[in-house]
Amino acid sequence: MSNRLQGKRAFVTAGAVGIGRACALAFAREGATVIATDLDEKTVALLTRDGVAETAKLDVRDTAAVEAMAKKVGDIDILLNAAGFVHHGTALDCSDEDWDFSFDLNVKSMHRTIRAFLPGMLARGHGSIVNISSAAGVFKAAPNRYVYGATKAAVAALTRAVAVDYITRGIRCNAICPGTIETPSMLDRAAAAGPNGRELFVSRQPMGRLGTADEIAALAVYLASDESAFTTGQSFFVDGGCSSALS
Repeated sequence: MSNRLQGKRAFVTAGAVGIGRACALAFAREGATVIATDLDEKTVALLTRDGVAETAKLDVRDTAAVEAMAKKVGDIDILLNAAGFVHHGTALDCSDEDWDFSFDLNVKSMHRTIRAFLPGMLARGHGSIVNISSAAGVFKAAPNRYVYGATKAAVAALTRAVAVDYITRGIRCNAICPGTIETPSMLDRAAAAGPNGRELFVSRQPMGRLGTADEIAALAVYLASDESAFTTGQSFFVDGGCSSALS
């Protein structure tokens, strides 16, 4: 199937690497006009070589910057919120600064972009919002992911709240909850765990492998497209069976 997003405009945060990058490229391959943003202006700009229409530097922790970007970009059909940070540690390892930073980046950034772009979607009577959450914190807890799990559970709740508030006005809002996905940030965490860090991460996976960003992007395309027109307020787990009874 091709051109599933033909004629649609998509806005992506954290588009330079990992899941955000994979989603931006997948949207472009399916015919969407994609505006990808990231703090890393140089890296995100490389996406234009692969079909992304526009790129820009954006700090999603800056409310004024998000609002200005929304005005500049104009109407969109798809909002993909991928910005996030994985904070390691327990409650005793989490300072007030860690807590505030994690919630600001992982949750409030989505609040900012949704508030900025939602009025245009409502005016047009349609829009699909896709938030990247996590299996950790939504279905079950993960060790040493105290504040991270709390933020990702908040993303799932935020997603449901947006969905129910605008369900009769053409707006859909869903969340994707990845498991352990092989991205640059995940590989950095594996390296920090020691020389066998990657193997340790793999050993925890029931399928015996890590997920890929492209596998997350495939679901994002579906949720962004009209194929999922009857789907809203849901959290979809793409975690290799980690959250299933089989594991």
